[in-house]
Amino acid sequence: MSRRTTRNNIVEAAGELFYRQGFEHTSFSDIADAVHISRGNFYYHFKSKDDILDAVINERLADTRKMLKDWEAESEQPADRIASFINILIANRADIKRFGCPVGTLSTELAKLNHASRTEANQLFTLFRTWLRRQFTLLGRKADADQLAMYLLARSQGIATLANAFHDEKFIRREVRQMCDWLNTCAQEAAHNAKEI
Repeated sequence: MSRRTTRNNIVEAAGELFYRQGFEHTSFSDIADAVHISRGNFYYHFKSKDDILDAVINERLADTRKMLKDWEAESEQPADRIASFINILIANRADIKRFGCPVGTLSTELAKLNHASRTEANQLFTLFRTWLRRQFTLLGRKADADQLAMYLLARSQGIATLANAFHDEKFIRREVRQMCDWLNTCAQEAAHNAKEI
């Protein structure tokens, strides 16, 4: 295994363990065991758990940027792009029911720990907020684009939290349908207002 491949495997395993067990409850040994390397080899790549956390956050940011870019490439319509965001609740429903939202759970845990990396972890929410705000602006809702972006983020986090608490897939599907209906209403209002101008 090359150094880069081993490092990537460590970051991937750590990201999964932080999500499933929590950052605080994941040890060096847990990560080393998951990657099947010795602790000595592990320390060659990372000196501390905080170093791994930084790498995990950076990896999540890179993956999220790529996902958002892919959504933009897949559709010309901002409403369809926003729908892609809404539908990640369906795509990830099995994990969400068991562990919650990976972004929300990490941000919440780091805030409770008053961890130095909490600001970096919150950049994931900022990335989604900025992207959604841009999509709502393109949809014709410039005046309230940020408010709509925050509403959608808050609602999706609430859905993830309750789906995790109650392990209820029907709830996820029902809420996603309602959000898609709400999005269609937003798009229709924007189109109607554009005709009146």
